[in-house]
Amino acid sequence: MGPHPAVAQVRLAVRHCLSGAGLAPGDLVLAACSGGADSLALAAALVFEGPRLGLSAGGVTVDHRLQDGSAQQALKVAKTLEAMGLDPVRAVAVDVARPGDVGYAGPEAAARAARYQALDRAAQDTGAVAVLLGHTRDDQAESVLLGLARGSGPRSLAGMPPRQGRCLRPLLEIGRAQTRAACAALGLEPWDDPQNADPGFARARVRHRVLPVLEAELGPGVAQALARTAGQLRADADLLDSLVSTALQRLDPGGSGLPVADLAALHPALRSRVLRTAAIAAGCPPGALTARHVASLDALVTGWRGQRWADLPGGVRGRRACGKLLLHTSSGEDTGGRD
Repeated sequence: MGPHPAVAQVRLAVRHCLSGAGLAPGDLVLAACSGGADSLALAAALVFEGPRLGLSAGGVTVDHRLQDGSAQQALKVAKTLEAMGLDPVRAVAVDVARPGDVGYAGPEAAARAARYQALDRAAQDTGAVAVLLGHTRDDQAESVLLGLARGSGPRSLAGMPPRQGRCLRPLLEIGRAQTRAACAALGLEPWDDPQNADPGFARARVRHRVLPVLEAELGPGVAQALARTAGQLRADADLLDSLVSTALQRLDPGGSGLPVADLAALHPALRSRVLRTAAIAAGCPPGALTARHVASLDALVTGWRGQRWADLPGGVRGRRACGKLLLHTSSGEDTGGRD
């Protein structure tokens, strides 16, 4: 008798991901695990599939230190991963940026930035070549809705990519119901992070309020449709990103500013993406940069009426001076002349 269907689904997704990742025999892969159902099911699948593909399997959990008892929870998760057979296992504590810190873009973005830095550090410390993340199809749908609400453009609507540097997301085609069923079948007890139900967080409101309403009013399958839309947009966004990279190399090879006349000559669809990419490179948190912010930069190029600057998230400021668009932190603003 084979494994429970949900267990088999998760294992198959992990197997396909690892098989297509270009890994070599003996490479170490870490499963990032919060203790929730998604990442627990992921870790269990890595324990099963990793050795069968000739890979070493380890784990990492991150303590964000945002709740009482977080250190004990991280230790509990680490012990669970060790009991599964993952080795090495790391529990990494981080300091999450607070309001008033430079570049602070909200609690969710700050926790995410700290988490990815911790995962990168754990990979470097252990020699891991890949880190598996437990994002599911439902997480993807939530990301698409959040991107739509922020008006952040096609790249946000394209959601989370299956691969991002050393981070791999095997479960983007798996629903949250399947990961919970897999944990139940394997006798694993997930931890439900109370912050995932806190309405103070936008993602929690989307998860518990917005998506259920959409499912009730539009019928089942909304999450799958949103995730499918993300996949369809990703190839388009990748092509546009390559055009943006080429344009930036041509317009500002030395990093001295973007010529306004050349920016104005670009197609609006390309120009907006060039401005967004340049703003992020200057220090804007991507999740906080909206279409309104990009439009304020575009106004310095195509609708300039003597306005002094455009303030952007992360303390970044855009200015038009000497025929160029300059992007820098407001604290480091020079006093050069304006057009």
